[in-house]
Amino acid sequence: QVQLVESGGGLVQAGGSLRLSCAASGRNFRLNTMAWYRQAPGKQREWAASITTGGSTSYVDSVKGRFTISRDNAKNMMYLQMNSLKPEDTAVYYCAVLTRPTYWGQGTQVTVSS
Repeated sequence: QVQLVESGGGLVQAGGSLRLSCAASGRNFRLNTMAWYRQAPGKQREWAASITTGGSTSYVDSVKGRFTISRDNAKNMMYLQMNSLKPEDTAVYYCAVLTRPTYWGQGTQVTVSS
């Protein structure tokens, strides 16, 4: 059974940093693109960043230069280093593996206070 578990969320002041982790089990995803999505209160879930099997990364404009996505295929892990956090980054962050169907984690709350 495939399972994705996020961790590392929490409450941080604006300008602070957090590192999210996503642990995958039940299958090795080294051949699949992985991504982070986020959903702010009252808004639709949005794509935040993704990383291909070869390590190519993409980011939504609002996080470019502040967030860094990475993966460790040997450990079946993915990470999101978030620096210079802003209140508008407050959201539930979800780990996803872009297969068909897409696998999702349960989410981890990130709250940035001003």
